[in-house]
Amino acid sequence: MTRPTEAPTTIAPADLIAGMAKGMAVLESFDTQRQRLNATLAAQRAGLTRAAARRHLLTLAHLGYLETDGSHFWLSAKVLRFSGSYLASARLPRVAQPTLNHLAALTGESFSVVVPDGHEVVIVARSGPPGATARALAHGLHLGARLPAHATSTGHVLLAALSRQALDAWCEGATLPRLTAHTPTRAAALRRGIARARRQDWYLASETHEIGVHALAVPLRDASGRTVAALNVVAVAVPPDLERWRERLLPLLQDAAQELRGLL
Repeated sequence: MTRPTEAPTTIAPADLIAGMAKGMAVLESFDTQRQRLNATLAAQRAGLTRAAARRHLLTLAHLGYLETDGSHFWLSAKVLRFSGSYLASARLPRVAQPTLNHLAALTGESFSVVVPDGHEVVIVARSGPPGATARALAHGLHLGARLPAHATSTGHVLLAALSRQALDAWCEGATLPRLTAHTPTRAAALRRGIARARRQDWYLASETHEIGVHALAVPLRDASGRTVAALNVVAVAVPPDLERWRERLLPLLQDAAQELRGLL
């Protein structure tokens, strides 16, 4: 798992398999916004020529990772081998899941554990009461979902763990699309939110990702004090008093984070 304080692994140019990198770029060009791609769209999203993108798409389809109708391509179930292997072998989801289940049963709310991945955050464990499942899924908060870090509570607490130099580098390469009227779209506004998350050691994101969605997050740290993930709760229904909702749930999140610290 890539921690927020770690840089991506670097290798010598001679050791880099460019074809594999391009193939992965094509595979990663599929997301919740673009579930079906033709060669032209895949080329644009992966930064390749159309001819190169087409060859990669055909190869991935031949290997079973994509399906196609001859014109458009989409992900096949085979790609779940990677996520299934991660969830089966990664320690964090297995350790956190009982805590999430307990919190959901205790409060009737939906909880997630999230890790950073570049300019996004990824849900690696989640739990919610039965009645909340449909609404949570409607907001893209399913296991494996990728969300823009700048627009989420978890993104703020994970970015708060970065050094000044690492945060500068992250902001320099980031695009900050507007998702709602409350989304921070300027680096200065985002930095203010991150500074607040660092001071408080928690962050409440109110309708920054989607209207009507409120999320409260705290960092998850290992025994050495490094932030390895974030734990959050998402309001399934808009609470009548957001401040009271925060006051009720923040101590539970903080206690859960402290209990998990010795296990991470």
